[in-house]
Amino acid sequence: MKLFIADKNTDKENVILLGRPETDFSEWLNGKAESDYVRDRIDSDKEVIELNRFDRLVVIRILKSSDKPLHRKREEARMAAYALHPRLKEYDLEEVIIANAGVFCEETVAFAEGLALTNYQFLKYFSDRDKKAHRLNRIGLRSEKVDEEILNRLSSTVEAVCHSRDLVNEPLSYLTAEKLAEEVTAMGREAGFTVEVFNKKKIESLRMGGILAVNRGSIDPPTFSILEWKPENAVNEKPVVIVGKGVVYDTGGMSLKPTHDSMDYMKCDMAGAATVAGTFYAAAKAKLPVWVIGLIPATDNRPDGNAYVPGDIVKMYDGKTVEVLNTDAEGRMILADALSWAKQYDPELVVELSTLTGSAHVALGKYGIAGMGNAPGDMMEALKLSGDNTYERIAEFPFWEEYGELMKSDIADLKNIGGRLAGAITAGKFLENFTDYPFIHLDIAGPAFNKTEDNYRGKGGSGIGVRLLADFLYHFSR
Repeated sequence: MKLFIADKNTDKENVILLGRPETDFSEWLNGKAESDYVRDRIDSDKEVIELNRFDRLVVIRILKSSDKPLHRKREEARMAAYALHPRLKEYDLEEVIIANAGVFCEETVAFAEGLALTNYQFLKYFSDRDKKAHRLNRIGLRSEKVDEEILNRLSSTVEAVCHSRDLVNEPLSYLTAEKLAEEVTAMGREAGFTVEVFNKKKIESLRMGGILAVNRGSIDPPTFSILEWKPENAVNEKPVVIVGKGVVYDTGGMSLKPTHDSMDYMKCDMAGAATVAGTFYAAAKAKLPVWVIGLIPATDNRPDGNAYVPGDIVKMYDGKTVEVLNTDAEGRMILADALSWAKQYDPELVVELSTLTGSAHVALGKYGIAGMGNAPGDMMEALKLSGDNTYERIAEFPFWEEYGELMKSDIADLKNIGGRLAGAITAGKFLENFTDYPFIHLDIAGPAFNKTEDNYRGKGGSGIGVRLLADFLYHFSR
């Protein structure tokens, strides 16, 4: 999708005019009769008015005034774009101009964002993908306050979300741990960030026991990818580290998942890794002046003859021992090694994202991210503000020390599950044991993968977290 700043002259273009009920649209209309028709439709409370000029389409989209906060207005603009997309598709439009005719600049940008994200498709495995492909491939913005910086951030973020969605939508038959590392490396070459990949031999030499334990049942080797974006003008002396769970497929291991409505979409269990890759793509493409390091531990989790089993004791990278009581609690095992590795960077903040628990999904559904951690309150508040800005909202869970007691084992330093209650929180407390820095855990299990279409977030991989973290890093760098 090409996003660009449109020329002020839209007389010959397909155009969407964004305005309020009180907006005078006459400068874009042909004469009094057309103006009277548009005014009558608006007075009849119509929000979409189509004017088919045969050689071009003019659509008036009314965004009503309200006293809602700006982040709600932005989301309503994205949703309005989603609702309009089928009409544009019916006209087979290849290009459309979004013109601000009396709304906030932020609403214009959000409308373009919603339209571009709605237009996303994953067609790689269709034999007739050319026929199925949407024709819309260019979106112009006409708004006095939309400059090249705003456009670049928007374009970079949209591209990044699409890359992230592609990764999540890929099946294991293509996206093994090694292939994931290759794809992330290719994204780095395209956007400008660096990627170093540790192979199985290197992981073994480092004694990353959590990653190796989960990988024992697989015929495919694990990888550990280290991403870095460090521009010369970075504002931070200590890096922000972002860690993402890269379980490219999760059967549950020996604690096997049921197939229906569980294992059948477990290709999405690497959505945290996809978010990390997408965030780096957005930050590097937008040239954000912030030093960021990304860590992606990756493997699949299968029940082969040598797979780790409940009752095993695993020695982790930092030397702690973990009693495995459920091999389906594998994400925290590989993340623990990555979080221990992060200590060497003396980070200002570590944010970790993962499709970690069904508990978070049950608690919040697809509507939010479960957030918790020990970082200073202003860090979490900044993340939550970015969650509001992008409508990838964070619900902060308590992180009381008593929850940590539930992770103690009778025969090892820790156990990898804490019981039926407060599962999302105890998973976070398990991970905290491998940190010595400000830490925030984001459980994206609910919104990471949509089994049915969820407005502009689509069906399948949603790319959740990319827009959130791109916005957070932008404000962090200001």
